[in-house]
Amino acid sequence: MNRSNDNNITTIGAADSIPTCANCGKEGSDVNNTCNKCKQVKYCNASCKKKHRHKHKEECEEHLRRVAEKHDEELFKQPPPAEDCPICFLRMPTLDPTGSKFKLCCGKVICSGCSYAPLCDHQGNMVDDDKQNQCPFCRVVAPKSDEEAVKRLNKLAEARDHIAIYTLGCCYRDGRYGFPQDYTKALELWHRGGELGHGNSYNSVGQAYYLGRGVEVDNEKAVHYYELAAMRGDVKARCNLGNNETRAGNFERALKHYMIAVRGGYSGSLDTIRGMHLHGKATKDDYTKALQLYQAYLGEIKSRQRDEAAAYDNENYRYY
Repeated sequence: MNRSNDNNITTIGAADSIPTCANCGKEGSDVNNTCNKCKQVKYCNASCKKKHRHKHKEECEEHLRRVAEKHDEELFKQPPPAEDCPICFLRMPTLDPTGSKFKLCCGKVICSGCSYAPLCDHQGNMVDDDKQNQCPFCRVVAPKSDEEAVKRLNKLAEARDHIAIYTLGCCYRDGRYGFPQDYTKALELWHRGGELGHGNSYNSVGQAYYLGRGVEVDNEKAVHYYELAAMRGDVKARCNLGNNETRAGNFERALKHYMIAVRGGYSGSLDTIRGMHLHGKATKDDYTKALQLYQAYLGEIKSRQRDEAAAYDNENYRYY
């Protein structure tokens, strides 16, 4: 290998593309017995790996520690909030599915207040009843049948709309709207949705592994997908991670997850932190901070229009 260690600076030459045994220095394509933990060094055989184990242990553990620190740094970042409502420009409520509505015509997500509000013309006059069934954003009339709704959903999915792809996955999971119940197809669609940035898609994959729906129960994989979802802003996945840490007795890490979920608008995590405080697993200051975070979230999403919608039909328009 072509290395220079002057002044503690290591340079790696082109020869480093050739696998080299960390114990005996043998080079060649047959040097492919990798360290099981760090995956950073290779050996020509199991015997060399065993001989080198005591020398490599400290380096291996240090590498794993750095990887874990970097992972936690990314994992425990507060993700950015969801996009604002395209009509009122207020922060979109987190509560799903009543806090906002996905429009099959244009693919926009509209907040509960704007979805409920009556449509008016450019002079502020309410339009007639025939037009009240239009999308408040693009003015296309809502689908009149499940068949028409499915046709629009498929069209959006073909255009790589991540919410449409996720919704199709839910249709296959539940066997609704003429779709056969097919967990394999649902998982395929959720993977696609997650790859396009949709956190809830990855949370659904995590739930499938946690509950064994369409796959074998695998808590390690469930946590992996919960983490992908949480880092994309999914508050339910964040709460699932907190629950997993709580079951493992890692209350400090659990609290971090719950705090992020509360700031993201998930009231269930606020209740959980309250319970942790009552059972001595969180301090009074922790609970106070959680209340402040949730109040800050409410201050960003509350509006008269959304309140009116919730008062009219709390079941369909409740937003917190």
